[in-house]
Amino acid sequence: MIQQIKTKARRIMVTGGAGFIGSNFVHHWSQQYQDDRLIVLDALTYAGNRATLGYLEERENFCFVKGNICDRNLVDRLLQEEHIDTIAHFAAESHVDRSILGPGAFVETNVVGTFTLLEAFRQHWLSQGKPEDYRFLHVSTDEVYGSLEANDPPFSETTAYAPNSPYSASKAGSDHLARAYYHTYRLPTIITNCSNNYGPYHFPEKLIPLMTINILLGKPLPVYGDGQNVRDWLYVKDHCQALDLVIQKGTPGQTYNVGGNNEVKNLDLVNLLCQLMNELAPDLPVKPSQDLITFVKDRPGHDQRYAINASKIRTELGWTPQKTVEEGLKETIMWYLTNQNWWRPLLSTEYQAYYQEAYGQKFK
Repeated sequence: MIQQIKTKARRIMVTGGAGFIGSNFVHHWSQQYQDDRLIVLDALTYAGNRATLGYLEERENFCFVKGNICDRNLVDRLLQEEHIDTIAHFAAESHVDRSILGPGAFVETNVVGTFTLLEAFRQHWLSQGKPEDYRFLHVSTDEVYGSLEANDPPFSETTAYAPNSPYSASKAGSDHLARAYYHTYRLPTIITNCSNNYGPYHFPEKLIPLMTINILLGKPLPVYGDGQNVRDWLYVKDHCQALDLVIQKGTPGQTYNVGGNNEVKNLDLVNLLCQLMNELAPDLPVKPSQDLITFVKDRPGHDQRYAINASKIRTELGWTPQKTVEEGLKETIMWYLTNQNWWRPLLSTEYQAYYQEAYGQKFK
């Protein structure tokens, strides 16, 4: 466990705090710093689930607000009434497939929403006399850097941006805004670009929960193309440790890449997941679950490889990931096995329609 260094009590607003990474961060922060005031702002779109926050809503120093980050009046009011000194910005449309099917929502939330937050936080920061300890953490993705070939060096903080999907383009735009607000106004923004996250509370359309749930239900395991695309996998709890350190010790105006040091081909990951499910899950409808693997048409503009060079955050802040892919997958599988009451209600009619359009096959 990395030793965190708490420098001050904070009043922190977490946007997208009912989503996957955001909710894991909220749980992490509330456990580490129980005296801090936590405000979660979430629009509760398809990937947001208020039930994920659970027991936290009983705490006096926790508040959930349903709302859109594009609502400037709401954001202004929360910043002023709650005396917010820190924003951890997770709210985003985040699935590449959905951005291909409907890019407009990605531009609205990821670009316009981030601009709205930055401008509101800037005015709030100015009204308080530009405190040096205020922070705006913008949580982004390695997909802004584009795609790597097999022998290319991993992405670093100085890699040129080359986004290849509407999702990654919208995140690149929000990164540029966060960076510009530091260089233009000296607003204390910090950007993090992370590799593929996995772990508890992950919406079922993402690769690892999708495969886990489909194995439990005996449904096909759709693998894009030939399954040779490579991703760097980061356990979400390791990511939250990194973000904690960035808020506490990171330098405003800087970018920190956060990677899991776990490059795996998609097909190899699915096979490993099948192997673990065969061992850990009782009474599977199809066993071995590898028999469910089904190759489907590759998605447009599918990036070949992502890999993160996380040496900067290691040397400057002392962070390294703690979980290997196999260790993290085991914990993730056990969470999905014991929390079926969380994910089963998410298999809605709307999700089934998306699944059929994305993968060319019915979920049920």
